[in-house]
Amino acid sequence: MSAEHLQIGLLGFGTVGRGVYRILTGNGESVKQKIGAGVTIKKILVRNMDKDRGIDVGPAKFTTRVEDIIDDPEISIVVEVMGGTEPTLDYVSRALQNGKSVVTANKDMIAAHGKQLFELSEANNADLLFEASVAGGIPIIRPLKQCLAANRISQVIGIINGTTNYMLTKMTEEGSDFDDVLREAQAKGYAEADPTADIEGYDAARKLAILASIAFNSRIGLDDVYVEGITRITAADIAYAKELNYTIKLLGIAKETADGIEARVHPTLIPHHHPLAAVNDVYNAIFVTGDAVGDTMFYGQGAGELPTASAVTADIMDAARDLLRSVPGIISCTCYEEKPVKDMGATLCKYYIRLNVADRPGVLASIAYAFGDKEVSLASVLQKQTDTKNAEIVLVTHLVREQNMQEALEIIKHLSSVNEVSNIIRVEGE
Repeated sequence: MSAEHLQIGLLGFGTVGRGVYRILTGNGESVKQKIGAGVTIKKILVRNMDKDRGIDVGPAKFTTRVEDIIDDPEISIVVEVMGGTEPTLDYVSRALQNGKSVVTANKDMIAAHGKQLFELSEANNADLLFEASVAGGIPIIRPLKQCLAANRISQVIGIINGTTNYMLTKMTEEGSDFDDVLREAQAKGYAEADPTADIEGYDAARKLAILASIAFNSRIGLDDVYVEGITRITAADIAYAKELNYTIKLLGIAKETADGIEARVHPTLIPHHHPLAAVNDVYNAIFVTGDAVGDTMFYGQGAGELPTASAVTADIMDAARDLLRSVPGIISCTCYEEKPVKDMGATLCKYYIRLNVADRPGVLASIAYAFGDKEVSLASVLQKQTDTKNAEIVLVTHLVREQNMQEALEIIKHLSSVNEVSNIIRVEGE
């Protein structure tokens, strides 16, 4: 490693990898001035050397052998933008073992194997930086670890999946059905051919596990996160939410309570006046509350070639500064506590419930009795005629334990007057 020049290796050259290349070549002189040394991509790992990537790099930079990067003593920073955990985890582990700093955008790997990788990072005195693993170009990892480090964080609530936010925005603004909006999102490239990770909430859950671990200084695994997706949200739910002055968003919610840490991803009704209610389309936003700073919100593009590459390149620059000053590990693992994770059944929420019922006397009374028996208090009730025999009832509760709510719903769904429990959505932000 020259004091005037650093060489890096890229693992992967897809959308984000090309973005990193474009930023480093286009803004190279600015990068050099800001860190005190030039940065050059020496080698790029690809599967197919002959593929047309729509960018003029030169064939000499490409390799199909990972050893040409992780075992090259001239390469001091390895940038992983392949995604997935296999063989990525092996490649990153070997790079750290060789004392190379690693920059990654890989939420799957960090969420599932962060502890293992941080141990390797510290053992080998090498940086492990992952700003781009959550919310693309929005700075959130570094602010939580550094800028807000003096605070005791009480909650992190965010829109951290652009695909589902785009879909819910279209449903809200146009009254579209879920299936139609999903097809549109796929046609525009916002949703994958297999959209499961997005619409079922798994992508957001991985990101929330990372955020919660950092915010509360305690390891939160993917299995600790309760997950529900948006597949049951209908145009009717959107319309009722509007009538009740709410907006529906898929939120990642992490809170530290006296009984432990809550970590959950699910569709949520939030009041129109809440800052997150105005975050639309593919944009992301993360709302953080600290005891000293109060409420803060981080907003921007949560995905895409250049926004994500912006975060990756900033991490490259930080890793370069650390290497030049021989002080790697500034942003190290901060999970130094072991706090309990709260069982979902013990969480307190307000709830929106939509029921399809027989339109006859005494129905609402029987439903209210079942709720009251399980200590579920109702805040508001809407009733809409659907035909001559049936009606829809929409209820919003006061705060109630999840376990109580589920027990009440189990009774209600077996009432002869209830045709269907059409949906249940949690309410936050009041």
